[in-house]
Amino acid sequence: MSRPSEDSRTSAPHGRFLTKLTLIATLGGLLFGYDTGVISGALLYMKDDLNLSAFGEATVVSSLLFPGAAFGALFGGRVADRIGRKRTLLVCAGLFLIGALGCALAPNVQVMVAARIILGLGVGAAAVTCPLYLAEMAPADRRGRMVTINELMIVTGQMLAFATNALLDHLIHDPHVWRTMLAVAAVPAIALLLGMLVLPDSPRWYGLKNRMAEARSVLGLSRPPAEADAEYGLIAEHTAHMLKTTATPFTVIRDVPWIRRVVLIGCGLAIVQQATGINTVNYYAPTILEASGLGVSAALVATIAVGVTSVVTTIIGIILLGYIGRRTMLLIGFAGVAVSQAVLSLVFLLPESTTRSYVILACMVAFVAFVQMFIGTCVWLLLSEIFPLSIRGFAMGIAVFVLWCTNAVISFLFPLLNSALGSTGTFALFVAVNIGSWLFVRQYVPETKGTTLEELEERFEAHGTQPVAVVTSKGI
Repeated sequence: MSRPSEDSRTSAPHGRFLTKLTLIATLGGLLFGYDTGVISGALLYMKDDLNLSAFGEATVVSSLLFPGAAFGALFGGRVADRIGRKRTLLVCAGLFLIGALGCALAPNVQVMVAARIILGLGVGAAAVTCPLYLAEMAPADRRGRMVTINELMIVTGQMLAFATNALLDHLIHDPHVWRTMLAVAAVPAIALLLGMLVLPDSPRWYGLKNRMAEARSVLGLSRPPAEADAEYGLIAEHTAHMLKTTATPFTVIRDVPWIRRVVLIGCGLAIVQQATGINTVNYYAPTILEASGLGVSAALVATIAVGVTSVVTTIIGIILLGYIGRRTMLLIGFAGVAVSQAVLSLVFLLPESTTRSYVILACMVAFVAFVQMFIGTCVWLLLSEIFPLSIRGFAMGIAVFVLWCTNAVISFLFPLLNSALGSTGTFALFVAVNIGSWLFVRQYVPETKGTTLEELEERFEAHGTQPVAVVTSKGI
């Protein structure tokens, strides 16, 4: 099977198209980040305004994740296979807008939880569809960079949430300021809705639906003619073979051993990413810092350091992906996370002081740096790459469903564990979990760097998913 040259350079018009597409589509990632990060500061005011108990606080945080994002991912992947990646992102934009306004206007806990679930449906579906769309639109030599821009937008959204919380806290001296914090998310939701109207669907989805003329047309927008022709031939040959089967995604996963193994690896990646405990920082950093002795305003400002770290280290991670394989990145990341969490757990044993609070912040920053630089950039990329086209949206939906369920469980249990075991015991537990995650990656996760999506599928079918480094060309 022929393949497009990965040494060719995308011409200026094609590059501009890909840049515009990436910026618009990753607004879904920005909303994902903002909506998951903003709650950390809003909680400090909301818990008094809405009379939240510890259980109510955990419910407000976790309802976005489960059932919201979990079922949004599960059904979003299936919807993306049915109606296309573009239309699914339009639906996500509508959910983001409705959910943001509902949260901002919620008069009580019940309405807040309902609005957070709606918001979660958008977050979950976008978490599946954004990287899927980018991976299928990108030339092989730009796939890693384009997909991981979505991760950059996620952490940028979280940083913007932390900064917005601190700014609004400084400017608006009102116990209802949390409503403004939550309402800000409506702005990028409208931008995503308008932006996606002018973009096409992915050539691989058109191929999946046997709409080959449209697939070739989209390739022409993003590749030079020779590269577009070569990739079109690859897609046409691949989909012609695939369209002969009428099996359902459930049947394919059940009956085809290599596909079942890939799906299980994807679910494992989803679990270990969340098992780092990264969202304990995203959701509870101000609460942790306030409990360590800082005031509310100081805790909000200090949390910006976490957001800035996420953005800077994600950029570094995207650069490193051009030189280091996915598996190696993950192994470095989990080792670093385990060490930083071990130190963090010990720092909580020190006598309470302002110095102790800032040492805790420094350990949290180191922990976040390892996650975002080495793990966050890789897991979403791998999930967008490893699944076969015939069930790609569905399988990624399953993996991201597992991811959000794990996220919800950890986010819900963290304040309870922290109360029962103390901060030292809780983070020591995370250390043990992350050592197990390192062993999982070493044993089961395959390398995907430098191969087209079609070649990866053929390799897995012929040789399985042995975790060997197979780098066939330049690029990420």
